[in-house]
Amino acid sequence: RPPLFFREAWKETQEVAVTQAFVSNPGLELKLYGPSGADQHITSEGGAPPHIFTGMCMQNCALALRHKDYYVDLTGLAKMRWVTKTSGFHLVHPIVLLADGTWLVGDHADGYTFDWHESEFFFAEMRWQKLHIDRVTPYGGWAENVDLSKVDEIGFSDLMPGGLHGTARCTQSATAWSDVAQIEVYGKPVARQ
Repeated sequence: RPPLFFREAWKETQEVAVTQAFVSNPGLELKLYGPSGADQHITSEGGAPPHIFTGMCMQNCALALRHKDYYVDLTGLAKMRWVTKTSGFHLVHPIVLLADGTWLVGDHADGYTFDWHESEFFFAEMRWQKLHIDRVTPYGGWAENVDLSKVDEIGFSDLMPGGLHGTARCTQSATAWSDVAQIEVYGKPVARQ
């Protein structure tokens, strides 16, 4: 089975815009994408685990992590484990950037649960669609012959605009967001050249 490639649990903070300063793993680089990429927040308020909050993204947004020294081979039994919580119809999907510059979004999705939910999934079990990273929207139907042997970045998107949070800023019916706390990726490291 492939080893743990990286684990990111974020640093504790009051709610603020997420930046590299809140990445707890020194080997990782934070990447923000989409029209509202910079509107993603991080928080650990209210006893919650430190997590990324997409509710402030008024347009689609995505977040990815890039290891400074290695690509990762996500073939075979490579998997991802994350802790998520969502609201409304939001579904958190994994995204990857291949070494050749191709962005993909997987069909695995975690949606609404009563509280934080830990799940894991194998990359080999997923179907993939190409992803317009500037707009954070899938296109072109299912991708064929996807080669995950050299992946540059790994992250997530819910492929939807956020709806703020709490009744202080909007009506309860408009509240919609995704929270992503701890992320673990298991795969074989491949040295960058």
